[in-house]
Amino acid sequence: MPRSEARVTTDRPARYAKQLAAHMGRKIEATFSEETGRGTLVFGAGTATLEAGPDALLLTVEGERENLPGLEDVVGRHLVRFGARDELVVEWHRDNGEPGLVHRNEEPDEA
Repeated sequence: MPRSEARVTTDRPARYAKQLAAHMGRKIEATFSEETGRGTLVFGAGTATLEAGPDALLLTVEGERENLPGLEDVVGRHLVRFGARDELVVEWHRDNGEPGLVHRNEEPDEA
């Protein structure tokens, strides 16, 4: 199945994975295990996996090729919003070599 991956550098990968799964779990099937540092999000158009590493959150979305941009968008957009203070950047890389979406906090700093 077509897939896209992103490695999000952060010193709090498990925290963000847990927060993302809890938030998405209000509308879809979502799990996260603090023991394993792994989680899944099940969308109608595909799935996402979350894996908390020592210094990064590894994200993978899988679905039909035409659904990848939408999956990248919903996962990346929500994660960047949660990680605004840490200025998280989610840059997707598709398995066919096409560039994926890039998400970063674009809101101006408040003085």
